[in-house]
Amino acid sequence: MITEPLLLHIETATEVCSVALSKGATILGVEESADGHSHSKNLLPFIEQLMQATGKSLEELDGIVVSIGPGSYTGLRIGTSTAKGIAYSLGKPVITVGTLESIARGTAEAWASDGLQAPQYVSMIDARRMEVFAAHYDENLCEVGAPAPVIVDEEAFRTLLDEHRIVFCGNGMPKCKELLSKHPNALFIDKPLSARSLLQPALKKWEAQEFADTAYFEPFYLKEYVAAKPVVKGLHPNP
Repeated sequence: MITEPLLLHIETATEVCSVALSKGATILGVEESADGHSHSKNLLPFIEQLMQATGKSLEELDGIVVSIGPGSYTGLRIGTSTAKGIAYSLGKPVITVGTLESIARGTAEAWASDGLQAPQYVSMIDARRMEVFAAHYDENLCEVGAPAPVIVDEEAFRTLLDEHRIVFCGNGMPKCKELLSKHPNALFIDKPLSARSLLQPALKKWEAQEFADTAYFEPFYLKEYVAAKPVVKGLHPNP
């Protein structure tokens, strides 16, 4: 097995269009824009620019990594179809990474220690009105609350906040900040999503040879859960 794979990372789940190239644990380059939903225009040129800037070719890739969602329906379709197309043409494997995990990891890397107990993380993707798709990660970035739709009000996440310092992050965070900031354990960071945050979970999957079925994998939309549970107060619904 290749111990330091050359991986192309694709992130299109939100308004950010981002691609990164890594060799082993090192990011070689990044091309990205947060100028709105322009993935169809920017994604392929960004990949071409990235390969030229790093002096690499697509044929040298060992695999393709793609952010799988939840997120924008259109953005996810563009990202996954591009990853599949490259993988098919090169005969290379695809690794999928959950978008909410990527957000938490990028936030943890950016969070400056304040000398207190390490915080936990709730990453959020903006959904409809006061709804977000959210997941809860502990201080070691292990998932303890699976991705779920949440209606944010003053009671949302109260149980978590009563027990832990929580950093809220992701593009769903700003619309929730005013309500959640009333709790003393609520912390916030606004860090744009980036393909570079896909690297660590991708490497773990590479080492485990945990590859997606290129022909059949689909984005993780969470739409079915929204339809079934239109009102949820937190990540752990009452039984």
